[in-house]
Amino acid sequence: MNDVSKNQPNKGRKLSRRHLLGGMAATAAAVLLKQSSGQVIQAGLAKDSLLLQDPTKVLGPLPSQLGDRSPFEQPVRKPSDTSSRTPLQDLYGTITPSDLHFERHHGGIPAIDPHKYELLIHGMVERPTVFTLADLKRFPSFSRIFFLECSGNFRSGKEQLTPQDICGLTSQSEWTGVMLATLFREVGIHPKASWFLAEGSDAAVMTRSIPVSKGMEDGMIAFAQNGEALRPAQGYPARLVLPGWEGNTNVKWIRRIEVSDQPFMTREETSKYTEQVGDKVRQFSFVMDARSVITFPTFPAVVHKGWIEIRGIAWSGRGKIARVEVSTDAGKSWQPAQLQEPVLDKAHTAFRYLWQWDGKATEIMSRAVDDTGYTQPTLEQLKEARGANMGGYHVNSIISWQIKGDGSVLLRPENIR
Repeated sequence: MNDVSKNQPNKGRKLSRRHLLGGMAATAAAVLLKQSSGQVIQAGLAKDSLLLQDPTKVLGPLPSQLGDRSPFEQPVRKPSDTSSRTPLQDLYGTITPSDLHFERHHGGIPAIDPHKYELLIHGMVERPTVFTLADLKRFPSFSRIFFLECSGNFRSGKEQLTPQDICGLTSQSEWTGVMLATLFREVGIHPKASWFLAEGSDAAVMTRSIPVSKGMEDGMIAFAQNGEALRPAQGYPARLVLPGWEGNTNVKWIRRIEVSDQPFMTREETSKYTEQVGDKVRQFSFVMDARSVITFPTFPAVVHKGWIEIRGIAWSGRGKIARVEVSTDAGKSWQPAQLQEPVLDKAHTAFRYLWQWDGKATEIMSRAVDDTGYTQPTLEQLKEARGANMGGYHVNSIISWQIKGDGSVLLRPENIR
């Protein structure tokens, strides 16, 4: 051993466990961990540091008031001036995280103090009543899982569209609140009452005429979503929830319910929200018909020859999904997909189908059938039923995906099949 090695006692020697752990502890003390915009920033570490290679040697962030997603998972909504779309292709299961639930606004998001919130129920009732939020919470509450969907939930025309782009204006949550039937009984609704007006607190003062029968069946004044208070964009502090009915009937920030024996013919029922259906005008549209969408494989995925699990979701405002069928040969034949339990009423239902791809170009698609026997139509069938100028609402046609020979996946723009 030369003189240089004597002055460098560790060179040429095996490190003991004590020295190794001590050195690692010293290095860890120099690590600065900071959370910013969902990312963990590490400073003071060399690129070849053992700590970067072994996460068990890095002190992670301490418990916090609010949890964060992993920086490797970044699902986001796609916003526009009036809406934002749920990233259906990035989700698992059927419950949509509250911060990824789609939004659709007609007059911005009002800021409402829950301590000053009031809901007035009047009209054809024995006891007109103003309910505070505390009053609503004193009634027996229920939690139920339902989907919500905007009636304008459809886009097409380009191959580079994702499920989020095409029909991302649908989401599913567990809603908690007081049943509307409970409140109607509390105020003594008149036996001849058949309609009620639901009015919101947004700048647009969103209003819709709703049949009393729907309110008595399963309508709810919800004040919570997925275990927490409603978020402002979802109607905080309280909103109307009408399972299976189009989104704008589920009036957010609800402040007034007026009971009557006839519809109120609001602007949403006499203006641009009406649509021509053949030689008739659709003035009152409520139920969202059965629909399905494949969420994998879809654009921009690339698949490989062999076994592929085709996955997606199906739903119907008429009731439960009875079955979903999948075609892997451009609609020439259909095979039953497996439904994920539980299959709930008026709820998103996950489906899957195991398919062995031979590497040849083809088209894949799905169609839903609900327990009333209604079958999801093709776009051609919708046009035949409604006329060429059928408008852009309640378009629930079958969506077809092209699988190219190189494994790339694109939307079939026409979606005619």
